[in-house]
Amino acid sequence: MVSPGAVPNLAFRRLRGRRSAGEFAAAVRRAAREIGEQVACDARYIGRVESGEIRCPNYAYERVFRHMFPGTSLTDLGFSARESVRGRGARAGSEPLPPDPDRRTPPAPAAHPMPAFRTDTGGAGDIDDIDEESDVLRRVFMTSGTATVAAASLGLGGPPASAARSSLPVSLPAQRRVGEAEVSAVEQAVRQIRLLDDRQGGDGLYRQAAQPLRAAYELLDAQGAARRTTADRLRAGAGELAISVGWLAHDSGRFEDARSHYAEALATARLAGDAGLEAHAFCNTSFLARDAGRPREAVRAAEAGQRAARALGSHRLLALLALREAGGRAGLGDRTGCDLAIGRARAAFERGPAAGDPEWMSFFREAELELLEAQCWSALGDWSRAARHGRRATALQDAHFTRNLALYRAQLTGDLARAGQAEEAAATGHQVLDLLTRVRSSRIRGMLAGAARALEPRGGAAPVAAFLARHRESAPG
Repeated sequence: MVSPGAVPNLAFRRLRGRRSAGEFAAAVRRAAREIGEQVACDARYIGRVESGEIRCPNYAYERVFRHMFPGTSLTDLGFSARESVRGRGARAGSEPLPPDPDRRTPPAPAAHPMPAFRTDTGGAGDIDDIDEESDVLRRVFMTSGTATVAAASLGLGGPPASAARSSLPVSLPAQRRVGEAEVSAVEQAVRQIRLLDDRQGGDGLYRQAAQPLRAAYELLDAQGAARRTTADRLRAGAGELAISVGWLAHDSGRFEDARSHYAEALATARLAGDAGLEAHAFCNTSFLARDAGRPREAVRAAEAGQRAARALGSHRLLALLALREAGGRAGLGDRTGCDLAIGRARAAFERGPAAGDPEWMSFFREAELELLEAQCWSALGDWSRAARHGRRATALQDAHFTRNLALYRAQLTGDLARAGQAEEAAATGHQVLDLLTRVRSSRIRGMLAGAARALEPRGGAAPVAAFLARHRESAPG
């Protein structure tokens, strides 16, 4: 739905030339990969830009467009200057902002009975960024003018938990038709949750994310005469939202809630015949089962995910699912089976990215592959080998993924401690504690606590003692 008064972006349309919107979107995605960016560009996005609905792209898209058209400015590309759309009243026509390398911001939580956000504040200089991110999350659900969706988003990202708990119940408007605006709002909410999650961890976000999830399923129940394509997109969006909320529960230690959310997503996938959503639900279910100490279930879920993913044309998705299987096999003590699964994962990963790669897999780069392999060797008790892969993971990790910087170092701290490399473990542990001022994740804190316990017998060494003392002081009250 184009906003009243939107001015078509003719300059951008000229740059597309004779390519279709879909062909141009593919070129944008290729250019993004060339500079290490992650954008989910499709023909609809190009149409929104050309219609003038997007007056200013987010930072990620700006970097990609400038890479594609060197020497150009935003105004050369037909966009409004960023300052003109950053004010509270002017921002409605700008696209939600993803993490910028020079900015830090926080995440948010959820709750919905079934089956990847984070929140935190840095220094005082982050206040405007936090407010802006809160506005983005509200705006995602307000653009349709639907009271249900607007109400559902009010808890995300900004107000304290007490305010979120006191929000009014969600109720659908009298007119029960679902259209493009409502579906786009659900899809955009999923993207924003993931952007926030890459920065901060699930503890602060889980409760607040319950409202948009509930609204999405209410819309699904009330879709009425929606066109089939609209209904399919809504089901996929609701399922992905359930997985995102499930991940927030998982990351904050609420394993039963997470399992319920993932089960809901799987049921939605089966009902819609959506193999991509089914593979994603099984992938997260396998991950959860491994963390919950159910390795056999982790293997079964990973194998089911691989079956669902075979026709999707994504080697990277098959690689990730093979690593989930490897994690389960490691938990069973099956070293041979684990090694074979890792080999399949690496072979698939090396085949490179493909058009069929799901949008949610933006986190799965070489650093994540190394981290997941490290976790396998750690589960098998091969601490030195785990530490080697852990070091590679921390060296390769993109600084934009703040939460993963903490996660990878927490894993490495534990592996180093158990491998007898106490001083390096203590130094790495200090890095984790530095990051935990910005990241809220019970899972990461639990990993670091395990590492600290492994270091206690070496507590007589000054570097180790300093880390252990700081770790005790940082424990939540």
